[in-house]
Amino acid sequence: MVRAELHTRRVEAVRAWTSFIENGDDVEARVRPEILRSWARSGIAIRPDVTHAPLADEDDTADYWRHSPLQVAVERVEDDLRRTAEDGDLVIAVTDPDTRILWTYGGRVMRRKAETVNFVPGGRWDDQSVGTNALDLANRDDVPSMVFSAEHYAEVVHNWVCWAAPVHDPVTGARLGVVDLSTTWDRTHPIGLATARVMARLIETALPVGAVAGPRDEQSAPGLVMTLLGTAETWLDGQRLLLNRRQTEILALLALHQEGLSLEQLHAAVYGDQAVTFSTLKAEVSHLRHAIGGQLASRPYRLLMPVTTDVEQVLALLRRGRVAAAVDAYGGDLMPGTNSPALTELAEYVAVAVREALLANPEPDAVMRYSELAPYDAEVVEVCLARLDGGHPAVPLLKGRLAVAGH
Repeated sequence: MVRAELHTRRVEAVRAWTSFIENGDDVEARVRPEILRSWARSGIAIRPDVTHAPLADEDDTADYWRHSPLQVAVERVEDDLRRTAEDGDLVIAVTDPDTRILWTYGGRVMRRKAETVNFVPGGRWDDQSVGTNALDLANRDDVPSMVFSAEHYAEVVHNWVCWAAPVHDPVTGARLGVVDLSTTWDRTHPIGLATARVMARLIETALPVGAVAGPRDEQSAPGLVMTLLGTAETWLDGQRLLLNRRQTEILALLALHQEGLSLEQLHAAVYGDQAVTFSTLKAEVSHLRHAIGGQLASRPYRLLMPVTTDVEQVLALLRRGRVAAAVDAYGGDLMPGTNSPALTELAEYVAVAVREALLANPEPDAVMRYSELAPYDAEVVEVCLARLDGGHPAVPLLKGRLAVAGH
C-alpha cells in the first residue's frame, strides 16, 4: 500500500474518531463494527487521552509466565520471532487470555515507543484498560484482528498499526492468549495480518505436548465424543472412558455408522478375513455395552446416544470448503496401526481428502499445520511455495519444512 493511500486512510480514521469522541456522531457507516463496539466499551471505562496501559503486579506476571506453556513455546521459536521483529522494525508481544502482556521483543525504534505506553510485560491491554486495540479484539473475538491508526481509542497510539492472532492449544483448543505485531501506521503492509497468523501457528506448533491442564472441549459435550485422528480418546458425558484398542475400534465403527451394523457387518468391519469367531466379537460388545452404561442396542448393533467424532467434523469442513479449519481439526492419521479393514480404508480416505484439499487450496497457515503432521509430504509444501511471492512471511518457514523433508 503506497504512502499516499495510507495517509488518506489515516485522515479518514482520524475524522471518524473525532466525530465519535468529540461530537458523539453516528459513525456506523465509517467504522468497522468490531471497532465501533470496542469504542463503546472503551468509552465507559477510560478517557481517550489515556497515556499508557496500567501495569499488573510484576511478581504475578512473572510467576504466570514462568509456569505457562507459552514460555516454553516462545523460547523454542524465539530466534524466528526476534528476526521478524528486527527485519520489520516491529514490536512483538505475547499475552495471556486476559490480554496481559507476558513477553515482548522489539526492533530498535519500536521498542522505545512501546516502553513509553507500557507495551511491556505486565501491561494490561484489554480495551477496558487502554482502549480499542488488536490484542483485545483478537482475544475477545478469537479471530485475527487489525487496528490501524485512529481506530485505536486511545490517542496516544494513533501512530500505531497492530495485527494480532489468537494462540490455541492444538490438542484441547483452549485459547492461551494472542501474539501481536505492532509498528507505525506508515509501515502498514497487506501481509501484516498473515504474518501474525503465521507467528501464532509457529508458537502453537512449539507448545509442549499436553500443555494445558483442566477441562477439555469434549468434557462439556453431552453423549459420546470420540477423537480418532492422531490420538484416540473417548469421552462419555464429560468422563473419559478407558477402553482397550479393540473396544475403541468397535465403538468407532458404531459411531461412524449410527444407523447400525448387523453382527456380520460389524465382524467384517473389525476383523476382515481373520479367523475370529462371532462369540469373540459378542464378548467384546458385551464389555463395551457395560462401559457405556448399556447405551448399545442389538439387532442391529447401534448406539443409543448422541455421538460426535473428529472424523465427521473434518469431512464436514472439507465439504464446505473450509480447508484451514479442517486441517486445524485434523489430528493426524486415523488410529494408526489399526487392523480393522474398515478403519484402515477410512483412514486412507480422510488422509487423501485433507491432502487433496490442500493441494487445491494451499493456505500457508494450513500447510504449516499439516507439515507438522506429515513432515515428509514435500509436494504440499512445494505447491504452496509456488503460489507465494518471496516476501510472504511463511516462505522461510515452509522452506525449512522442505529441508526437514530432505528436499
